[in-house]
Amino acid sequence: MPQPPHISRLPVPPESRLDADMRQYFDLCREKLGLLPNVLAALSYKPARLRNFVNTYNEIMLGKDSRLSRLEREMIAVVVSSHNRCYYCLVAHGQAVRELSGDPELGEMLVMNYRVAELPKRQRAMLDYAWKLTATPAEVGEVDRQALRKAGFDDGDIFDIGEVTGLFNLSNRMAMTLDMMPNREYHAMHRVAAPARRSGRRRRG
Repeated sequence: MPQPPHISRLPVPPESRLDADMRQYFDLCREKLGLLPNVLAALSYKPARLRNFVNTYNEIMLGKDSRLSRLEREMIAVVVSSHNRCYYCLVAHGQAVRELSGDPELGEMLVMNYRVAELPKRQRAMLDYAWKLTATPAEVGEVDRQALRKAGFDDGDIFDIGEVTGLFNLSNRMAMTLDMMPNREYHAMHRVAAPARRSGRRRRG
């Protein structure tokens, strides 16, 4: 059964309304990804907000000044979205975890229940923090930051973990407000494991 056919419950304006640099960015996405992520089309309802989102997302999720790997940032995105039950982000970022890890099983475990995954202690502590910050933010305190430090994270890493977690709590709520549907292509992508990248990756922690 296919998902609903809409991109957003609010109107998606024609790309001709966008500034030239945003139109070029859309073309670049199609060239590099093979598709235009529906989130970009949906957020183009307010072009200035779209520009802010693109700049913020690229800095937080793709920026080079973080010690968190791209995979770790995507793992946080999925775990936050799992708590919030955000369909768009679970599909889109679950695909990113499958691609970056080469492990479709990891992607599914993070979507359903990250505690099932036999992750390194460092990543488990990171995801425990992201889950708590999402589920019960008023209960986060110094003991939680110390748990991250004990797992090997420094203060800059703690900043980045909080920032990624915050970004996806915002993104989840916007996706739900707009009832955004993910690109259907994501469902089938990277469902086959990459054997060379699986061995030795996980250990019980």
